[in-house]
Amino acid sequence: MIPARLRKFLGSLAVMVVLFAWIWAFTSLYDRLPSNRFVHLIYFVALGMGWILPVIPLISWMGKADKPLDVGQR
Repeated sequence: MIPARLRKFLGSLAVMVVLFAWIWAFTSLYDRLPSNRFVHLIYFVALGMGWILPVIPLISWMGKADKPLDVGQR
């Protein structure tokens, strides 16, 4: 089991990697869009909010609490 502190550190790095990859992928696709302001608006609103969907499982994994230590029965 990974300790919570390490899990949060690794998860933070992974969120940044996902975010940078998301930005790179969709800004490179921007050149292929038609030059219509409405299409650009929909594109950036959808992709601006869409990055959180792949990150939700990662954030929930980061937020798990550590299991309590077994101190024996009394």
